[in-house]
Amino acid sequence: MARPRNDNFLRALLRQPTDHTPIWMMRQAGRYLPEYRALRRRAGGFLDLCRNPALACEVTLQPLARYDLDAAIIFSDILTVPDAMGLGLYFSEGEGPRFERPLREERDILRLAVPDPYDRLRYVTDAIAQVRRALGDRVPLIGFAGSPYTLACYMVEGASGSDYRHIKTLLYARPDLLHHLLAVTSEAVTACLNAQIEAGAQALMLFDTWGGSLSTAAYRAFSLAYLQRIIAGLKCEQKDGRVPVIVFTKGGGLWLEAIAACGCDAISLDWTIDLGEARRRVGDKVALQGNLDPNVLFAPPTVVAAEAIKVLDCYGAGHTGHVFNLGHGISQYTPPENIAVLVETVHAYRRKPLLSENKAGNPAGNPAGHPEIA
Repeated sequence: MARPRNDNFLRALLRQPTDHTPIWMMRQAGRYLPEYRALRRRAGGFLDLCRNPALACEVTLQPLARYDLDAAIIFSDILTVPDAMGLGLYFSEGEGPRFERPLREERDILRLAVPDPYDRLRYVTDAIAQVRRALGDRVPLIGFAGSPYTLACYMVEGASGSDYRHIKTLLYARPDLLHHLLAVTSEAVTACLNAQIEAGAQALMLFDTWGGSLSTAAYRAFSLAYLQRIIAGLKCEQKDGRVPVIVFTKGGGLWLEAIAACGCDAISLDWTIDLGEARRRVGDKVALQGNLDPNVLFAPPTVVAAEAIKVLDCYGAGHTGHVFNLGHGISQYTPPENIAVLVETVHAYRRKPLLSENKAGNPAGNPAGHPEIA
């Protein structure tokens, strides 16, 4: 398939001109939407949705039916990779993800093996292929995976919401074992993401959710080094253009310069760092994505619009190199109508026509007449 008609998201990630600031949102396909909750009830549970390509396709497309978003992200979960490695993923009501067989013994870590993504994770690539067919050339599709360190946190702790006691004990007492775990997981993530590219993913995101819990030295050794290894192994140069890679380290504002040098095309930021400061620090090395506090979406619509404009103004003049997003995922309690306000506000901000050539050689762009908000 050719590049999508609306390729503003891809252009922004590659620091090319866009006709507006593109927007998508982490967890945009999910439980804040009533249609998602209804489908999940019919399916039987979260993993039932993930493992059914047709249902995962339907969930992926749900937010695009409501909102004029600039990208879709495949409905899946970062923990599908360790599940495919044999740890036994399950979800307890009100408790989040858990593993039946967490990695607490040396022998269990040493016998970890890289799963075949076309076997144990075929449902992910099948879902991507279905979404690409359903989208046609409307907007790009994002594939994703967890960072090795973040996955290791779940794999060793056995659940979310921990104090990192087990993983950090392993880090300091047996760094050799943790490096082995991270090396195997890196190979698994690389294979998974390359399979997603082959299936049709047009951009990739690495979620390093727990990297910010590390010290600076530990972050570089146990998280960033493996992110760099994965990116170096990705087949991002495709005949239809580059597949950009976004890295999101929650709490990673201290290390922006180092992250920008890891080979990624863009850094996704949480809400704790000033977007303008981040832009000054990384220069034109990478694009930036972010970074509205998700809790803003509980405020009245006028506040949502005002806070969105603050983020846009903070990034500075021009649209080049900025993808609007939240600083983390959408809360399940978010009023859906506030998402519409957010998307409309971002799209209307300093909108300008972008002249490009379509296949017939004719100028293509958005019509004039969009309001200048700021």
